[in-house]
Amino acid sequence: MKENVIKNKSFAFALRVVKLAQYLQKEKQEYVLSKQVLRSGTAVGALVREAEHAQSKADFINKMSIALKEANETEYWIDLLHQSDYIDDSNYHSIQPDIEELLKLLISIVKTSRAK
Repeated sequence: MKENVIKNKSFAFALRVVKLAQYLQKEKQEYVLSKQVLRSGTAVGALVREAEHAQSKADFINKMSIALKEANETEYWIDLLHQSDYIDDSNYHSIQPDIEELLKLLISIVKTSRAK
């Protein structure tokens, strides 16, 4: 069976986001932004999983498009957490490439699916 790259990467990213939210809540006593990044960051993988069993091509494109929106929102929260010094440069430069990669994959999937 062929490896599902977006499924694996979005799940691994969701795990990182869960750990980031735990860190923010325990170490920084930050609860509002941590919940925002947790919600959007884990939604990406959940939507990718939903898209696996889409009822139609249109449903697949819709779910992947929403996953793309959630990934974009997650990038916003990560940037905000970095700019506001809740996460340091090291943590930011560790997680930021992962969300960039997810965004590129999702953009490619949505564009390719729409073109077919």
